[in-house]
Amino acid sequence: MSLPEQCLVDTNVPVVANLAAQPDPNSDVPDACVLACVEAVEHVVKKRGLILDAGDEIFDEYRRLLSMKGQPGVGDRFMKWVNDNRWSLPESQRVRITKNNDSYDEFPAHAGLKDFDKSDRKFVAVANARADKPPILQAAGSKWWGWCGALAELGITVRFLCPEYVKAKYAEKIET
Repeated sequence: MSLPEQCLVDTNVPVVANLAAQPDPNSDVPDACVLACVEAVEHVVKKRGLILDAGDEIFDEYRRLLSMKGQPGVGDRFMKWVNDNRWSLPESQRVRITKNNDSYDEFPAHAGLKDFDKSDRKFVAVANARADKPPILQAAGSKWWGWCGALAELGITVRFLCPEYVKAKYAEKIET
């Protein structure tokens, strides 16, 4: 899979990448998905193509779920890289979004997004705030599968690193 030069990285991408160093016996994420996440994280670091919000909401979420020490996993190394390099990224990669209660002014109004997860709205708001609407990399968040059509109608692309896994997980949720 070819990856974009610049993108947003949902937190579950580096979290899944960490499974390469610390396998979780309770995880059903396939090895191919873990590898795809490792490759995506390494690509973003190599290209310096990470897009963040200027208010550090994405960074703060990363920090809650990943180790600032940069180890033991690839996702943790990504966290350390973000911490060490976020201020040296071009200003265009630090996007201003405006918090508005539990959402953002830049989060698009669309009937298909009315139940969009509050904690993930920052990623969509950042993508929507840029004219080029950079893609959002997504690993294992099956809820996103249900929203990707509405987002696509708005010009926002979700790049699923593990599409078969996510599609199957989404189908399981819909059936229950």
